Amino acid sequence: MAVRVGVLGATGAVGQRLIQLLEPHPDFEIAALTASESSAGKTYRQAAKWRVDSPIPADVAEMTVTATDPAEVPNDVDLLFSSLPSSIGSEVEPDFCEAGYVVSSNSSNARMAEDVPLVIPEVNADHIDLLEVQRDERGWDGALVKNPNCSTITFVPTLAALEEFGLQRVHVATLQAVSGAGYDGVSSMEIIDNAIPYIGSEEDKLETESKKLLGTFEGAALDLHDVEVGASCNRIPTIDGHLENVFVETESDVSPEEAAEAMREYPGLDLPSSPGQLIEVFEEPDRPQPRLDRTLGDGMKISAGGIRESTFGLQYNCLAHNTMRGAAGASVLNGELLLEKGYL
Repeated sequence: MAVRVGVLGATGAVGQRLIQLLEPHPDFEIAALTASESSAGKTYRQAAKWRVDSPIPADVAEMTVTATDPAEVPNDVDLLFSSLPSSIGSEVEPDFCEAGYVVSSNSSNARMAEDVPLVIPEVNADHIDLLEVQRDERGWDGALVKNPNCSTITFVPTLAALEEFGLQRVHVATLQAVSGAGYDGVSSMEIIDNAIPYIGSEEDKLETESKKLLGTFEGAALDLHDVEVGASCNRIPTIDGHLENVFVETESDVSPEEAAEAMREYPGLDLPSSPGQLIEVFEEPDRPQPRLDRTLGDGMKISAGGIRESTFGLQYNCLAHNTMRGAAGASVLNGELLLEKGYL
């Protein structure tokens, strides 16, 4: 039987992507949609201004949207995907967990909490067992797992592939698409013919979340990785796809050829949303590019290219689809991991 799931914040940009991915999913069945009080009681078609590049699923369109309250979600829903703004998520996600719901969340609140697993399944699937600590400490019947920021997801898998050479220092400059700010996040007058060299709080997310993702979990607590990470974040006028320039210093010398091979051979997982090959490596020096490469692996692949030696050791570019691999797809993948590991 399919696992009955719900979407918290279903009318927003990431909520719509979640519905696009969940509606045909082999293991999940959409059974609940929540949004703001102003949307509650409306059909989803009435409440959501659908902006995804595929038709709104007919059965979802006629579902009734409820308020984002545990009392409004059916008890037989086993898993909730949260795309709530962090200010709202920080208030209501714990309420859902206390009520017994398992929540796979894209929201930024609590990502760095010591007992909340922050997970990219291909990188640190074992961190999901931090949920046992979480349940013991908080007394929850439910659970809360987070996926990282869309810009963090883009470069951390490439770092994980290079971990065998001993990560010491990483510098990353991001070129981030406007969809990462949400539909109303950046006005056309700001971004057309322009680049904005600042995205509030984004640099801190790359610098801290990466250390948690690459850390080690021994069963009782998680130890952060000691790699030093510095980031500079920029908004550019592409719609989807975050491109990042990465400079890596390692303990052992690593040639571009060895780095490319390590990335190509880095394993995926046998989960429905995980691509067979996680990292696509290009030989061409001008790839990857957002318009050409963001939809590789149905938007779930990481791509890398331009791998070369630099005065800092190793230099390369990487790319991921920020609303698929970097947001909705990441939450769905964590939901698949929760199911595989028996937390549902």
